[in-house]
Amino acid sequence: MQRIRLRYTKRGRLRFTSHRDFQRAFERALRRAEVPMAYSAGFTPHPKVSYANAAPTGTGSEAEYLEIALTEARDPETLRVLLDESLPAGLDVVDAVEARTSGLADRLTASVWELRLDGVDPADAERAVEAFTKAGTVEVQRLTKNGVRTFDARPAVVSLETHGAPADRPTDQPCAILRLVVRHVTPAVRPDDVLSGLRAVADLAPPVPAAVTRLAQGLFDEETGTVTDPLAPDREAAGALTAQPAAAATAPEGPA
Repeated sequence: MQRIRLRYTKRGRLRFTSHRDFQRAFERALRRAEVPMAYSAGFTPHPKVSYANAAPTGTGSEAEYLEIALTEARDPETLRVLLDESLPAGLDVVDAVEARTSGLADRLTASVWELRLDGVDPADAERAVEAFTKAGTVEVQRLTKNGVRTFDARPAVVSLETHGAPADRPTDQPCAILRLVVRHVTPAVRPDDVLSGLRAVADLAPPVPAAVTRLAQGLFDEETGTVTDPLAPDREAAGALTAQPAAAATAPEGPA
């Protein structure tokens, strides 16, 4: 059985696609592309697809991940192209590797988010970010199926910074861009929780909902402060296997 790991996006209007809607669209794409899927056992077999840490509905993403199991080997790049062509524009399959290591979900420990705050002056955003980062605790509330839950959003936030105004900003409208790096903890701290925290510590309240996009997710590197590519170990393992036969072919022969 071959396992393929895929990175896909949610762009434009497709950011409002729920995870369940994406699952249905992806399974249709698997059938259109005639992918030789492995199926689970039991009375209701379903294709073996493992989804990892999907972004909330309404947020865009450049870095969503899943893994599929095949009964026949396929070239990852060829499979990527076929699936990408079978999905609607906006749900784009942008990367594919053969799984040669374990624990993809374990390598998704942090995310990088971009928050676009239309109608917010960058100077006001800068002051709110400073107040948030200096705070020891930032309590926020979230409505759950069991009622309102209060928790501290501050420990999960690795960094929160303001960035320059976007190039497409109308000259008469202010706009602030925030870059957020957050660890995946329990309870999960989402971008909207951070926005609630900014409102709590600095009374920052954007006049329109923020446009939120996940730019990356993977392991957080403590030394560099960056989020690394979770598919890199699989590429490295594939490269090592490719190099071994080449090295054997060029090794000098021993004495006769």
